[in-house]
Amino acid sequence: MPKLPSASGVEVVGNVAYVIGDDAPYLYQLDAATLAAGEPTRLFETAHFSSGRIPKELKLDLECLTALTTPTGETGLLVLGSGATAAREQGFWVPLPKTGGAGAVYPISLSGLYAALRTLLPAGVVLNLEAAAATTTELLLFQRTVGAAAGNLLFRLPLEAALAYVQHRSPQVPSVQVQLFELPVIDGKPAGFSGATWFEDKLFVTASVEDTQDAVLDGAVLGSFVGVLQLASRAAKVLPVQLARLELPGGRPYRGKVESVAGRRRLGPKRYELLLVTDDDAGGSTAVTVELSV
Repeated sequence: MPKLPSASGVEVVGNVAYVIGDDAPYLYQLDAATLAAGEPTRLFETAHFSSGRIPKELKLDLECLTALTTPTGETGLLVLGSGATAAREQGFWVPLPKTGGAGAVYPISLSGLYAALRTLLPAGVVLNLEAAAATTTELLLFQRTVGAAAGNLLFRLPLEAALAYVQHRSPQVPSVQVQLFELPVIDGKPAGFSGATWFEDKLFVTASVEDTQDAVLDGAVLGSFVGVLQLASRAAKVLPVQLARLELPGGRPYRGKVESVAGRRRLGPKRYELLLVTDDDAGGSTAVTVELSV
């Protein structure tokens, strides 16, 4: 995907694939079928994008993108920073007009919400949100804890209350339910959540394995996974997750760093076509189409 650096989130709404990059100030719009680039929407002003990437120490680290419909019937995109540093507590709400494209951009501060989430993290763990998804009733936020075998948390928030709080329509911090997951490993290194989407009443997730112990610094990518996450009806200590490791045609392991997933179409009973975006940590992005049987 030329001129689209560091893809970190993707959602397909109608005929448009919306993509964000963690060091870019734009919401990119692609044709969902052909991936031809359309006109991007600027999310925020910056003087630090002249090189084509905002420097790591200055970027908002926009990692989470989810499409949702509000209780009043408005469809839009919620874009969230990772929260790994104070500069990464910024987000945006972008309504989607029925005629297509993207509407006005509304900045939102996530400091209050992220402060509440930090109180629920295990000792020594840094907040590092990597993905978001929305069901009809819940906002799901995925914590990626690098280097921890069971450090991947899912924060489950009531959708209406969460939106009211981050859009400053209510001072009440939403309630949060936490679930802890154990993801697969590659060469002894645990995977971490990287993407999520709610599609056809299923929660599709991606996870990738990096050889790093730091929430900010990148490491060598060992591989990526995709699958369906079952939402537990009640809290459990640690839920093991079965995911499929991504392979190239012929069975060779795919070693790209998958950052997000969107549903493209259902191919048949229990067969789905998914759109993945990847980030090579050097400013390059690719789009990958996969078939998944569940």
